Amino acid sequence: MSRQKSKNTAPEIAVRRCLHERGFRYRIDVKLEPDLRTRADLAWKGLKLAVFIDGCFWHGCPEHATRPAANREWWAKKLDTNIARDRRTDDALRSRGWVVRRFWEHQTPEEIADKIVETIDELRARDLRGSVVRPDD
Repeated sequence: MSRQKSKNTAPEIAVRRCLHERGFRYRIDVKLEPDLRTRADLAWKGLKLAVFIDGCFWHGCPEHATRPAANREWWAKKLDTNIARDRRTDDALRSRGWVVRRFWEHQTPEEIADKIVETIDELRARDLRGSVVRPDD
């Protein structure tokens, strides 16, 4: 498992390329809060927007997740723990005012970039109106 990439995966790079071509700048592999272990794949700290691009296997995609047959119990515990950690991370960030967006690696980079741009536009529009209310997640 130590050989599994945790950053700069092919889906992340493809999404970053799409966003960059559209003129969007971002931070990558960002520690969002000093006391939380989590790091976002992409982030806009000023907007408090955190984006995660999750692997189907490791994060339990409802369409593509599989469970290895060998050592079944160990893998079930490992993968269920990953999913539970994702939910705890989302809750912790949202409670601190972050907007969290999660995408699956099987989604097209263009689709993900479109949704990120839409979220950024919504957050910027709300900030311009002086509203502190964040869009529903």
